Amino acid sequence: TASAMFMHLRKLCNHPYIFPRPREEAPFNDQGLYEQKALVAASGKLQILEKMLPKLKERGHRVLIFSQMTKMLNILEDFLLNMNYGYERIDGNINGSERLQSIDRFNSDTSSNFVFLLSTRAGGLGINLASADTVFVYDSDWNPHNDIQALARAHRIGQTKKVMVYRFVCRATVEERMIEVTKKKMMLTH
Repeated sequence: TASAMFMHLRKLCNHPYIFPRPREEAPFNDQGLYEQKALVAASGKLQILEKMLPKLKERGHRVLIFSQMTKMLNILEDFLLNMNYGYERIDGNINGSERLQSIDRFNSDTSSNFVFLLSTRAGGLGINLASADTVFVYDSDWNPHNDIQALARAHRIGQTKKVMVYRFVCRATVEERMIEVTKKKMMLTH
């Protein structure tokens, strides 16, 4: 179907390792993680993250990375582990008490966790990540309100810093077309 093809193209914009064959053929390192050089080379989005994250960490920023796809969050975990960055993660498989513990660990003044990985639709009420000041939307949602709700997690009560938001969109792809359509949706609702 057309919608299945569209979803496959969106996945490809994120990373080829989302698909079974490239994932099976991917090189791994001694720790059982995806080999970093090949992992990053396969995705323009990861190439940008690899350049930006060290600078953000050096300057004391805290980062949220949102993706709709849990397989992408898995890939991002290997990416962060290879870079030796502490992180937390919330997706639809994490229960309420685990979520709260993860949020508390991340927001703690003594936290060494620099990044929080979240599925765009996970959470809702009670997720306050105001200790973060940089947000990456790794892949956008068809419903722009889901992305807005996700971004609000860094704009909660207690936020004292300016929040920078970066939205990854692969040029000349279905992602770019999707963003154009969602912008039109937003203009119609306002």
